Amino acid sequence: MTEVLALERVTKSFGAVRAADGVSLSLGAREVLGVIGPNGAGKTTVFNLIGGDVRADAGTIRFRGEDITRLPPHERCRRGIGRSYQIPHPFGGMTVYENLLVAACFGAGQGERAATPVCREILESTGLAAQANRLAGSLGLLDRKRLELGRALATGPALLLLDEIAGGLTEAESAELVALIRRIKARGVAMIWIEHVVHALLAVADRLLVMNSGATLAEGDPAAVMADREVQRIYLGIEA
Repeated sequence: MTEVLALERVTKSFGAVRAADGVSLSLGAREVLGVIGPNGAGKTTVFNLIGGDVRADAGTIRFRGEDITRLPPHERCRRGIGRSYQIPHPFGGMTVYENLLVAACFGAGQGERAATPVCREILESTGLAAQANRLAGSLGLLDRKRLELGRALATGPALLLLDEIAGGLTEAESAELVALIRRIKARGVAMIWIEHVVHALLAVADRLLVMNSGATLAEGDPAAVMADREVQRIYLGIEA
């Protein structure tokens, strides 16, 4: 299995709080790693470390074999790391299409002419074609989530970081989003997906990682991890 990402004993503290405590993980090309854990477990901090929003105190982050530990976020994006955020913040005064175009031009470094067919394809694949000329600030939650995902895709990622993208959606909307993520997976994009909507995550993830107090609690086959008694106690609140 070709390794696309590796974290080696990555640590990050905020004052006395150890948000990432020697986290090590690896991700293969085309693989989807699901991440769960209670609030405050350090999941989003790990995303911020991978994406470059915060800098590690110690440890190494490698992407496609290259040490990116000290690279700024825009350089990591140019190298192929795309990210969606838990709360979508599109450019509300721009159209859906313009939002994608900005991501393709500035995130992937494409010229407008080269970016145009990319954005059109993303509009079709995300189900946003009918909304292309609509102001992003007027979209409902599902379409905002689609646009958030579309903007990440417009940067041309080899690795996609999804942060609770199914949160707040209805059952039917969540199913639509899962279908879209499956199509992205089929295209060979590796993903790490943080999610509290566990059934959505289990429909896509190849492996599951559980975090607690900034460290890895369990990792492996999703069914086996969810059956782990300590995972059930910590994450589900079920006494073993």
